[in-house]
Amino acid sequence: MTARQPRAADRGSRWSTLLGLLAERGRLSVAEASESLGASEATIRRDFGDLAAQQLATRTHGGIVATAVAYDLPARYKAAGSDSAKERIATYAADLPKEGSVVGFNGGTTTSAVARRLAARPDLAMSPTRPAITVVTNALNIATEMVLRPFVRCVSLGGVARPESYELTGPLASMVLGELWLDTAVIGVDAVSAQAGATCQHEGEASINSLMVERAERVMVVATGDKLGARAFALICPASRIDVVITDESADPAAVTDLRAAGVTVEVV
Repeated sequence: MTARQPRAADRGSRWSTLLGLLAERGRLSVAEASESLGASEATIRRDFGDLAAQQLATRTHGGIVATAVAYDLPARYKAAGSDSAKERIATYAADLPKEGSVVGFNGGTTTSAVARRLAARPDLAMSPTRPAITVVTNALNIATEMVLRPFVRCVSLGGVARPESYELTGPLASMVLGELWLDTAVIGVDAVSAQAGATCQHEGEASINSLMVERAERVMVVATGDKLGARAFALICPASRIDVVITDESADPAAVTDLRAAGVTVEVV
């Protein structure tokens, strides 16, 4: 049994927490969820029923189990769920895309956390519009999670998979992405600064990420504080192309100030 956590403020928070626990364990009982969330068993039973109705889980006697392979993720992405900074960033970023919009994601632990939170939004799950959101991604793990959500249209780009990041790169990915438009691109980076812009370590990933930025109306960089003020090998885009950086309180204040001076909105969560 896990240590008791603070009571969830609303259904959306409970659903996000329940899906996170389900990703870690594969199954949950009513009693376990009630203890973990500090919510009544009656509330948990209703939540379980709602999650099953949205095909986000399968109801069993006394609990729920993960639906098919939706939560069968590589260990490196499961581990990201325990990082409180990444989870705070993900929670904030996932609330920003509007219902009905097209959202692009590149690969990485932070963008994966944002995508997972986006898919757990109850307003999208209960929306009468189908699809309630369209996700375009070159990350295999993100596509695996999104494809089983009935309210999400998932567009997975083709290409050659990189085992280090689960990202598809190369001319096939570029060809497909070049035919699409994105309302928002959620970009994970290895470094971001006012001087060097958004950068990463692999030139192949930088190329497809750069094209994702070009096809997007709004660019959102999600990065933990240790990545601000730094520079990596390959350019994704200059700071002038970034609309908002969402980071945590460990970020260097000078790096935050420099980005804001360059016209970038920086949200510290």
